[in-house]
Amino acid sequence: MNPTTESLSFPIGRAQLPEGALNPAERTALIQQIADLPAQLTAVAKAIGGTGLERPYRPGGWNGRQVIHHLADSHMNCYFRFRLALTEDNPTVRPYDEQAWAELPDVAATPITVSLTLLEPLHTRWVTLLHHMSAEQWQRTFYHPGTKRDFTLDQALAMYAWHGQHHLGHLKLLLE
Repeated sequence: MNPTTESLSFPIGRAQLPEGALNPAERTALIQQIADLPAQLTAVAKAIGGTGLERPYRPGGWNGRQVIHHLADSHMNCYFRFRLALTEDNPTVRPYDEQAWAELPDVAATPITVSLTLLEPLHTRWVTLLHHMSAEQWQRTFYHPGTKRDFTLDQALAMYAWHGQHHLGHLKLLLE
């Protein structure tokens, strides 16, 4: 069976954002996904191997190295977005050109171990923050000018838990 472009682009399906507030059990499960991601990425990257990470996960897609460095870039941005939303009223966050960032020379020149190592303490710090947020804080928002909408921190949590698994799914395609 030939995989479709949709299944290669979205190996775990498209993100589903919650309409309302998440309950504590839903938040706990999503936070655990964020906590587990660095170890999962490291294990999959090791299984793929160095030359395997130079292959794209689909025609026209990023290679494994770009995916790993993208996750570090993206999750650093999200951590800061959480902090901004917790300390300012509906701040406007700064979007960035993910494709252009993936093509910067440091992506090809930096070993993936740097981004994998960076993700461990970043996620530790992020998860600590997430575990200490009140029910009211989860409803704080930020505005994303790229999508022209507000996101609650509940929605951002769901999006970035999905985001990590989404790109982990891309890396797993390199094992096939």
